[in-house]
Amino acid sequence: MRYVLARTGQAAVVLLAAFTASFVLLQALPGDAILIKFDNPELGLSAEQLAAVRTAYGADASPLTQYLHTLTGFLGGDLGYSVQYGTPVGQLLGEALPATATLAVAGFVTAVLLALGIAAAATLAPLRWLRTAAASLPSLLAAVPVFWLGIVLVQVLSFRLGLVRTIGAGPVESLVLPVLTLAVPIAAPLAQVLLRSIDTVSAQPFVAVTTAKGASRRWLLTRTVARNALPPTVAIAGVLLGELIGGAVVTETVFGRAGIGRVAEQAVANQDVPVLQAVVVLAAAVFTLVNLAVDLLYPVLDPRAKVRLTA
Repeated sequence: MRYVLARTGQAAVVLLAAFTASFVLLQALPGDAILIKFDNPELGLSAEQLAAVRTAYGADASPLTQYLHTLTGFLGGDLGYSVQYGTPVGQLLGEALPATATLAVAGFVTAVLLALGIAAAATLAPLRWLRTAAASLPSLLAAVPVFWLGIVLVQVLSFRLGLVRTIGAGPVESLVLPVLTLAVPIAAPLAQVLLRSIDTVSAQPFVAVTTAKGASRRWLLTRTVARNALPPTVAIAGVLLGELIGGAVVTETVFGRAGIGRVAEQAVANQDVPVLQAVVVLAAAVFTLVNLAVDLLYPVLDPRAKVRLTA
């Protein structure tokens, strides 16, 4: 119980630090979103009317007052109003979140399958050069930039081979290229950690004893080695799952998909601080909660960690 309370407290501190850092950095941005939106000659607002608008958005209050007001609102579920659209920020994010969540979950599942496939090929391939080639794939894939990979996939799979349509595609088909773009960079470190864990476990004495008794390489991998190699992989998977929101922002921008990425891109262009603040806190909350879940799950997966924590 003490471990659970300590990890939960650390997660709360991380979220508060992320909120505070994003608030300070966004306040330091040059320009004023309210002036960009309302100080337009076509609107014909007087100086008094413009001042009233600033008061309505709380822009004329001191930074400390704005910080406390925003923090209290976030804790109560009120994310404020978008300066650009005049709608509640929670409504904007609520409409965009399902598309981003679908992309992130599909990308993560595909990344896990890719990593398992690479690890299986690097361990069980019948030829040595095939195992070496499979083991080298993670380093190669990790060096591929997301935006470059997206453009290459569109050029090859859509324009050259015609396997996936980019215009007039259905809901599932339109996900193929963004999911692959998001999954490949995530699969690379996942496969690297899994391969190193398999090598470490394979060097243990009990594996040598089991091999001497006649166990095949496939039996060892599926029945013994994989189970002991999974805990470190689950830990890094939690970190990578939290990073998917950031990767989804780039992917959605490259493929022009609606989602949190599109909302963030437009908020940056318009200096819509309330929306940017909410997107940053949302990404930090996803990252923190996923890693909290992994921290709480890790002692269950690895009894050695449970022994260390209770010692």
